[in-house]
Amino acid sequence: MNAPFDAGIALVAVVPFVAALLAPFLHRFTGRFTGWLLALVPAAIFVFLLSFVERVVGGEAIKVSFAWVPAYHLNLSFYLDGLSLVFALTISGIGALIVLYSGAYLEGHRHQGRFFTFMLAFMGAMLGLVLADSLLALFLFWELTSVTSFLLIGFDHGRQASRRGAIQALVITNIGGMALLAGAILVSQIAGTWDMSALRETGDLLRQSGFYGLVLFCFIVAAFTKSAQFPLHFWLPNAMEAPTPVSAFLHSATMVQAGVYLLARMTPVLGGTQVWTTVLVVFGGLTLIWGGLGALKQTDLKQILAQTTIASLGLLVLLIGLGSEASIAAMVVYFVAHAFYKAALFMVAGAVDHETGTRDITVLRGLADKMPVTFIAAALAALSMIGLPLTIGYFAKEEMYLGLLSGDPTQIATLVILVVGNALLAGVAMLVMIRPFLGEAVPTPREPHEAPIAMLVGPILLGGLAIVAGILPEWLGHDVLQPASLAILGRAVESHLSLALDFTSLLLWLSVLTWLLGIAVYRQADGARTVLRRIDNAMRWNADTVFDDVMFGLIRFSGAVTRFLHHGRLELYLVVVFGALALALFGPLLVWSGFDWLVPAADLGNWWIRFDLSSLTFYEWGVVLLAAAGLVVVVISPTRLTAILSLGVQGTALALIFLLFGAPDLAFTQFMIEVLSVAVLAFVMARLNLDRRDARPPEDWLRDGSIALVCGVGVTLMLMQVLSGTLDTRLSDLFTATSVPIAHGHNIVNVILVDYRGFDTLGEISVVMGAGIAIIALMRVRKVVQVKKPRAPRKRKEPA
Repeated sequence: MNAPFDAGIALVAVVPFVAALLAPFLHRFTGRFTGWLLALVPAAIFVFLLSFVERVVGGEAIKVSFAWVPAYHLNLSFYLDGLSLVFALTISGIGALIVLYSGAYLEGHRHQGRFFTFMLAFMGAMLGLVLADSLLALFLFWELTSVTSFLLIGFDHGRQASRRGAIQALVITNIGGMALLAGAILVSQIAGTWDMSALRETGDLLRQSGFYGLVLFCFIVAAFTKSAQFPLHFWLPNAMEAPTPVSAFLHSATMVQAGVYLLARMTPVLGGTQVWTTVLVVFGGLTLIWGGLGALKQTDLKQILAQTTIASLGLLVLLIGLGSEASIAAMVVYFVAHAFYKAALFMVAGAVDHETGTRDITVLRGLADKMPVTFIAAALAALSMIGLPLTIGYFAKEEMYLGLLSGDPTQIATLVILVVGNALLAGVAMLVMIRPFLGEAVPTPREPHEAPIAMLVGPILLGGLAIVAGILPEWLGHDVLQPASLAILGRAVESHLSLALDFTSLLLWLSVLTWLLGIAVYRQADGARTVLRRIDNAMRWNADTVFDDVMFGLIRFSGAVTRFLHHGRLELYLVVVFGALALALFGPLLVWSGFDWLVPAADLGNWWIRFDLSSLTFYEWGVVLLAAAGLVVVVISPTRLTAILSLGVQGTALALIFLLFGAPDLAFTQFMIEVLSVAVLAFVMARLNLDRRDARPPEDWLRDGSIALVCGVGVTLMLMQVLSGTLDTRLSDLFTATSVPIAHGHNIVNVILVDYRGFDTLGEISVVMGAGIAIIALMRVRKVVQVKKPRAPRKRKEPA
């Protein structure tokens, strides 16, 4: 295969963003057919990625790289191996069905074009995340998933619950994003590379590093926030405020799986240690049981499925933590199985809500007669979720049990957790499959009928694939399991997948036990819901309420800080600024050497010897006296205008000093600044009609004078300290040596201003321009608010 074709991997992450930009315009012209047309984009990506399957299955990894920031040796790299290919195919394949589903689900919505934009951008971010090789690029796409999911969850921004869910998801996942950035920087500093493919070649370098614990903590925080692990799981159910297509995509193939992907990708360099196994198994197990019990408390179909997603994410993290060949194989197969049945079940939930007006399973019965296709899709997906034979879910369950049959007490305890967790998920799957569809039909808010075909294609196809994959174990093991496990473990895992049922195998009887427990969960679901809700109501605190308390606490703290710092009194701003300047000046002087350098103990009482002014010429004395005169007049001037003019005189004296000591450019700049400052201040005073005299009370005079005196003395002492040391000429030597060959300028001051610190100069000019604009605006406002004297009312003529 040629290199340009491989470079198309990078386009996979770019094309959805281009389609996102065009989506609103396309929707304007194509209307109800927009979903069908836009679905071609992820479908084409899916087909393109399929062309790499043969090479990846053969053990090849495709990498393309582009120069990103050459000065810092940063490349924008993309990497396609067994793991990233499985994730990318899942995202693009399910993404095509979701886009198609969205076209019918939101038909007639006035912001449907905007929705397609957000959805396609979300898809592009997720594809970029799983294909990125550079840790910095991964972080970039990681954060893009957070931003785009925020837009999607808050799509119905008119509802307070929608806004809260979006903000909560953004805050929690952004905490993980910052942790990921910190971890990526640490890894690059330790290993000397940003590319994850190169990290694999470093062996135990990270595990043996003294910063291993810190790096592991950063990556685990990032993964746990993104994949909603206990106790950071609470944002995921609240994300159900998003439209159902978003929930289906987010829960099956995208953002919540990003944490799982990150842990799997970092397993070769961070995994295999005791702390890795303990943390992932403990928190994954807690999340599995917590999510399973949480699903039993719900009656809303979307909330039920959301809680089972939390449980499934915990299961995936637990399997990664175990790290054995069987557990990694189970993780890969379970990821695919979960993507199939969870996307299908969410789309079923959306179809039920769309056509009946409710998602509450306590008021839904007998929909199978009115919605037979939807029921078939729900049954196919639920059977895979239960893990019955001839479904892909069955293989996932068998593999995860296989890795825990050693008889070790820890593994037996983990096995018990897995059986209980799978039983809870099986019971919930029966609830979703049976309660709304079977039994005697009951009235619903809308007369139920079958959903449009665009909303049925996805659940039927995905439910069917959950069965087809279950009857093709050789294909599943060879084309999916082995390449992905090779990417995670560095070696291909032997597939144990088989259609044969061995009734002497403990694995089969563990599956039977799981199904029996699942039936018990289903039959006792109503009683369990009542008990769990009572426990929930008895608890005053949970992670969700703690989040609210923290957020409101931050808001109150921010308000207090704002009121303290931004109180609207200009004189207090200046007091704070110059007080901080005084601390910044005297703090280092005291810490470094005190004031002994200025007046040594031996010279006390004769400190004038420290000031040798005998070398000054008469004209230098003249300039110093001019500056001192300006200063005195500023202090004693009776009017503001006189003070401004005197300040200009002092500035002019300073400019003369620059001129005398060989800095003519700086001197002329100072001259211009002084002239401009005096002119502008005088002009402003005249236009704003300020008082001619400063009417501050004596205590304000004392305060401001003291601060000014302290700052002036501090600056003087700091300059004396600097001048008493050895002058370091490295910087000036650099400017002298490089001004002509690099910047082509002989005037070093000009070169410094426009080349070496050009952005600083631009910033300073911008500040001056902003200040000028503010002054103009202030004077105009002053002019507008001038109150004219009202005219006296005209006297009405008395009738003759």
